Amino acid sequence: MDITTILGIVIGLGLIGGAILIGGSLRPYLDPASFVLVLGGTIAATIANYSGAQLRNAWRVLRIAATGRPLDPEHFIRLIVSLAEKARREGLLAMEEEAERLSDPFLRKGIQLVVDGTDPELVRNILDIELTFIEERHRQGQALFESLGVYAPAFGMIGTLVGLIRMLGRLDDPSTVGPALALALLTTLYGALLAYLVFNPIAGKLRVKNEQETMVRQIMIEGVLSIQAGENPRIVEEKLRSFLPPADRRAREAAARPAPARPAGEVVTTGARSR
Repeated sequence: MDITTILGIVIGLGLIGGAILIGGSLRPYLDPASFVLVLGGTIAATIANYSGAQLRNAWRVLRIAATGRPLDPEHFIRLIVSLAEKARREGLLAMEEEAERLSDPFLRKGIQLVVDGTDPELVRNILDIELTFIEERHRQGQALFESLGVYAPAFGMIGTLVGLIRMLGRLDDPSTVGPALALALLTTLYGALLAYLVFNPIAGKLRVKNEQETMVRQIMIEGVLSIQAGENPRIVEEKLRSFLPPADRRAREAAARPAPARPAGEVVTTGARSR
């Protein structure tokens, strides 16, 4: 799981637990039966809402998003520019060997289409379709956690209603009303915590990762088409960097800028003895 997601959840739980401890003890807020009712009901409703194939795909997408490293746009821009230089120098057919060495299947497919002499419009259509279905698979994983975020507060409210019904059945004993009402409200608390501290943040993180990967895939599509068009590698690089946020472009320009010249008359110590 992304470290910032884990950090956010831990900080949230820590702050809530700290606030509770300032006013008393955590013990009244712990009830395993209420937690099982909320979490179990939420998972059961989500399973009922999706097919087996969708659940397996969503789990696979979540695992990749949680453990896989995000695609680095700078890495792929440099790679595509190097491929453009080779194509200009040795021709498009020389790219066949390079395509076999590419580890990213999406970029490898695009380069192979170019080597095969596919029409540029058809190359774009094929890669656009591929990208659309990649986005759709990612959206399924995101939608699953959005569903969990919707169902958790609902089952928290159901737990509260169950607790209230149980409490009203014991009105002949006023001493049990207060504790029973507190216990009934716990499910609402659990539902809100699961939704707004766990499920919705994970869905948001999956959406951000999907947007980042889509941008890198679009960079690949434009790069492949530029290589096929035989564009100058420097023009290809400028075009692909247009996808990056202005702050990232300024940082790279600053890093590539040569160091300022030394003032005239400054003595440079080289370690060699002068005669």
